[in-house]
Amino acid sequence: MPLTTTHNPPTFATVLLRGLLAGLVAGLLAGAFGYLVGEPRIEAAIAIEEAATHTGPVADDHHEDELVGRDGQRAGLFLATGLFGTAMGGLLATAYVLLRRRLRATDDGRSALLLAGGTLLGAVLVPFLKYPANPPAVGDPDTIDQRTVAYLALVVLGLVAVWAGTLGYRSVRADAPVWQRFGAGIGGFLLVTVVGYVVLPSFQEVPDDFPATLLWNFRLASLGTQVVLWAAIGLLFSALMSRGGGRPESARHADDRSGEPAIGQGTPAHL
Repeated sequence: MPLTTTHNPPTFATVLLRGLLAGLVAGLLAGAFGYLVGEPRIEAAIAIEEAATHTGPVADDHHEDELVGRDGQRAGLFLATGLFGTAMGGLLATAYVLLRRRLRATDDGRSALLLAGGTLLGAVLVPFLKYPANPPAVGDPDTIDQRTVAYLALVVLGLVAVWAGTLGYRSVRADAPVWQRFGAGIGGFLLVTVVGYVVLPSFQEVPDDFPATLLWNFRLASLGTQVVLWAAIGLLFSALMSRGGGRPESARHADDRSGEPAIGQGTPAHL
């Protein structure tokens, strides 16, 4: 028979733990993808770098300067991706709690998935198109600081572009055709993205004799690792939030102040 149930919304600590768990598992999955797909490209790039080094006057000291061997680097790959994924999962959970009401999704799982997808678009895909990853032996060490600052700036601009696209989509009245709302959203996103591409500097440091196939295979493997990471975080965090039910406590208090009912309060359940 129909009953009225009240679901207790998860606290921030609960949401954070779910994000950390999703990030850890996603990081290990991304590490496995990077090991299987990216490692062969790295080995090939290192072979090219060593071949070029052996022709120089510092060939005898090359291996003495290597602090961590390749076996240690391979093992460290899973540690690095696991820690990075955990950190990103925690940040995603925090952003979810802060932005939950602004996402306007019908359920918590969908909100988490939309947030992860927006992060993938803004923080990964937008920077990749201008500053794709380069393998070892590619890049000028003297410009590493400039490249790092420019990349981080584009990550921020990419996230701003996603937000601008969201605002553009919502700026069109609700009864307007769908193509108008999507057009406004895409226009806002492209406006910020193009400005970032034009303003930020470009770096063309790939040697002319570097194999183009190896270069792009490495870049695609690097991009694939990030896609696996964020797709897994989004799916796992979404599943955990959907299974847990309810909304974060902070979002419930915000709804109480605005007069809007929190999800899970006063909803009928059928036995």
